[in-house]
Amino acid sequence: MPVLIQSVEPASYAARAGIRPGDTLLAVDRHPIADVLDYRFYVTSRRITLELLRAGKPFTARISKGEYDDIGLEFETYLMDRQHTCKNKCVFCFVDQMPPGMRDSLYFKDDDSRMSFLFGNYITLTNLTDADIDRIIKMRISPVNISVHTTDPALRVQLMKNPHAAGSLRYIGRLTGAGIRVNAQLVLCPGLNDGAALERTLCDLDALGPNLQSIACVPVGLTKYRDGLPALKPFTSEGAARTIDIIERFAARQIARGAARTAYPSDEFFLIAGRPLPDVEYYGDFDQLDNGVGLLTLLESEFSSALALDGEDAAPASATLATGVAAAPLLKRLAARAMQRHPGVTVDVRPIVNRFFGETITVAGLITGRDLIGQLGGAPIGGRLLIPSVMLRHERDRFLDDVTADEVERTLGVRLCAVDNDGYALYDAMTGRG
Repeated sequence: MPVLIQSVEPASYAARAGIRPGDTLLAVDRHPIADVLDYRFYVTSRRITLELLRAGKPFTARISKGEYDDIGLEFETYLMDRQHTCKNKCVFCFVDQMPPGMRDSLYFKDDDSRMSFLFGNYITLTNLTDADIDRIIKMRISPVNISVHTTDPALRVQLMKNPHAAGSLRYIGRLTGAGIRVNAQLVLCPGLNDGAALERTLCDLDALGPNLQSIACVPVGLTKYRDGLPALKPFTSEGAARTIDIIERFAARQIARGAARTAYPSDEFFLIAGRPLPDVEYYGDFDQLDNGVGLLTLLESEFSSALALDGEDAAPASATLATGVAAAPLLKRLAARAMQRHPGVTVDVRPIVNRFFGETITVAGLITGRDLIGQLGGAPIGGRLLIPSVMLRHERDRFLDDVTADEVERTLGVRLCAVDNDGYALYDAMTGRG
């Protein structure tokens, strides 16, 4: 597929080779370029030949460079192609539970293998072909993050409302068998793919061998906007405890035979069950942080290290830390430790109830600006309002409901500080240093 070159970085390899904006890239070393994966794979060599068009006339450009060096081309879209959308209608899909009137990007369902490689997104495999799998194997794209949910073919079709959900399961074995590492995600729904179905899924994935790197088990998230959607229930504390026990029994069998643990409950399961979070050693290499597996444990560990290394007294400072209901107890404990170390520091941790999506949603990343303003307005906040950076979109300028960070600052009359999920950054923010 010909790809239009939008810009050429000045003084880059491409610029020195005479390539200009408006030229069309056809191939690299005779390999046609369809998208960003082809491009990145074939331009890694030290010497490359590009086939291009300029005003309809073909020409070539030869470049000598360092291996893996960027050559300086920019294209109209990052993927050099349209992003692939999800063709499933999963019974638990969070996008389908969005209220009307949100920004367009929040309704986009991504299911693109290229985004899995580039940004760690999870894919279902249902819109891939054998040729796509061949390309992933040829390019050694690893790891691949896969939303598995269940290895029971009929149940996967039931959950995902897509007849291709069954047949695409075979791709997982093809990938792991070819040496591609896979991280699996299981969104668990009570009465559907938990219990015995979960036990089967764990065993089936374990049989794929060591390239099945990790399995994250995550409870279904249910908003109040489910009119017309399948009836689902959230996990109870008893159901969450049973799920943890299934995963722990499975992991114990792995460890008994000398293998590494691969399956982990997300932090939410421990919080719902009312069980203490495991320690740092439990999580190995923390392969599933993006699924909320070990996120709070790692945060506490880093915070403890920051406190232990702190050799100076902090100046007096006051702040309110707003977070989701789920993480509030841990953050209150951490704030107490910071205040004990620095008597002049005051940190008031305020759990924000999610009235926008519904009170069953307790994570910080889904708190809206509206709920923040509504529940903090009129209350003493102190010198700064600390929030987890996941409350804001990537640009850090607005919340999910399009309330801007500036609007929150103006309305509450306080400086807003977005804090990354990093224990060192959190300690600095609490003590007025960050």
